[in-house]
Amino acid sequence: MEDLRCRLSVPVDSLVSVEYFIQIAIYTVSHQKGVHMFSNYELDTARQIEGRSLVGGSAQSDLVYSTVGLSFWGGVEPFTGEVIDRHHPLSGAFIDGKVLAIPSGRGSCTGSSVMLELILNGHAPAGLILAEPDEILTLGVLVAQVIFGKSFPVLSIGQEAFAQLEGVPGVRMEEGTVTLLADHPSSAWSRPSAVTASTSVPDDRIALSAEDRETLQGQHGKAAQVAMQLILKVAQLQGARELIDVKQAHIDGCIYTGHASLRFARQLVNWGAKVRVPTTLNSISVDQRRWRELGIDPTLGEPASALGDAYLQMGAKVSFTCAPYLLDTKPAFGEQIVWAESNAVVFANSVLGARTQKYPDYLDICIALTGRAPLTGSHVDDGRKATLRLDVQKPEGADDAFYPLLGYHAGLLATTEIPVICGLEEAAPSLDDLKAFSAAFATTSAAPMFHIVGITPEAPSVGAASGGDVPRRRITVHRSDLVRAWRELDSSPEEAVQLISLGNPHFSITECQRLAELCTGREKSPDTEVVVTMGRQINEQANEAGYLDVLREFGATLITDTCWCMLGEPVIPEKTSTLMTNSGKYAHYAPGLVGRRVRFGSLADCVEVACTGRRDAKLPMWLS
Repeated sequence: MEDLRCRLSVPVDSLVSVEYFIQIAIYTVSHQKGVHMFSNYELDTARQIEGRSLVGGSAQSDLVYSTVGLSFWGGVEPFTGEVIDRHHPLSGAFIDGKVLAIPSGRGSCTGSSVMLELILNGHAPAGLILAEPDEILTLGVLVAQVIFGKSFPVLSIGQEAFAQLEGVPGVRMEEGTVTLLADHPSSAWSRPSAVTASTSVPDDRIALSAEDRETLQGQHGKAAQVAMQLILKVAQLQGARELIDVKQAHIDGCIYTGHASLRFARQLVNWGAKVRVPTTLNSISVDQRRWRELGIDPTLGEPASALGDAYLQMGAKVSFTCAPYLLDTKPAFGEQIVWAESNAVVFANSVLGARTQKYPDYLDICIALTGRAPLTGSHVDDGRKATLRLDVQKPEGADDAFYPLLGYHAGLLATTEIPVICGLEEAAPSLDDLKAFSAAFATTSAAPMFHIVGITPEAPSVGAASGGDVPRRRITVHRSDLVRAWRELDSSPEEAVQLISLGNPHFSITECQRLAELCTGREKSPDTEVVVTMGRQINEQANEAGYLDVLREFGATLITDTCWCMLGEPVIPEKTSTLMTNSGKYAHYAPGLVGRRVRFGSLADCVEVACTGRRDAKLPMWLS
């Protein structure tokens, strides 16, 4: 283990429990047929690996390699290329100008936006090698290619070939071929000049309607034409044979990742873009009505607000929530939709039984502009089958922290597979529990959904969830596994807590009610701030119910429109060194996004710490 950590070439003290993630990677990948993740590989002569070119081009550079998938949003700093996911083995490494090899992406749909930002500001990797195709990361490169004329090669080579890259110092990528170099390249790769993307009509393997062809030919405007070009590029990558109509869209691309995200949206507006299906918007990067009052720097507040306005100009509704399943417009069972925002995608597929792929930022608005999506992945029955069985027993006395904890660990085990979880049939999780599970699962997994036997609508049994097949893998989750996951999320060694961060994903009306009940008659510590984020609709409902009066009296700050994945100083006070949250998602992302240490616990734990200002490092009784 120590030898492997040394070969990561990143500071050991910048990593958070690397052993935990290495154990997950070894366990997961070693159980896949034909893969030997940590085999010795002799580089006596150059060797070549043939793969599938997802984006064409050539590159030669040092190789940055990991066996753990990486979310670019919250995992890579878009203006430097540093890996900032402090739970990842590559934490502290720079991918700028290097060839990055990861098995897949994971986590946030905003990875495509970060990828575009990296490309346009000159800090992108020289190339990307994947074990399995990843639409989120690839889409960011395709947008840069089609709209801005910039690109780099992206290649998928399969799990077995990917394992051969371990320990390789450098590679050359050339149109579907990876050459393994016996030494570091003598000079850095010089990025090729801008490329011109093909806008030709795709081959006949994708059936297009007459209206699709009209759109592709520009008869419905430039914005819809470019949108259709990108949709068809992704459809070709996914092997889709036709497109389908979608009933609604939820856009994640309204998150401000930098100038590139605003530039993209404004280009669509300038082309006359208008959505063709009912469309809601994710949380944006500021509270649009109060960012000045909250002290947000105008260099962020103005472009972030302008980005939200750009999507409103395209016809989207003012929703600004990362929990669209809490809106009155939530989809019905079986409804074909296009949703981005990772937690929302997983909740829609798993809990509501709606059908959407885990769509990347930018592809979401493309589908909203055309109303058409590739018929593949989790839009079809085969793409919703569980291939991994997880057996788990809920510990006696477990509180609401159990569900984000289990979701976090389940996502690490699943990676790209859809799991079916057994053993919770009598647990009766609430919708808030399933929301927390979905968000944590979506943080560490690339899968679009999960099943819980006896709980989620497509899993009355294991057989139903797996389409009648026996899941290829079966893993028992032990209490010791949950303890390790807890230590990963509850990672701060400090007892003093200066901030309670609640609402990732956005609070529901029942969470507002529960929080108000917990705060009634209590006195908040003057040394600890409490901030709660929620959507505008829930804010109005909670205000009418009187819950917000209780929370304000307690001393909580209430914020709408934005969420913790986008919040920084001064909403997070400068004095804050440790924050506490009940969100598995935010416990994972916060160390990299805002540079703070994190304590994790239940909602009741968070209120208790808000009153005392301190949190000890003891495990909860139900994990002890």
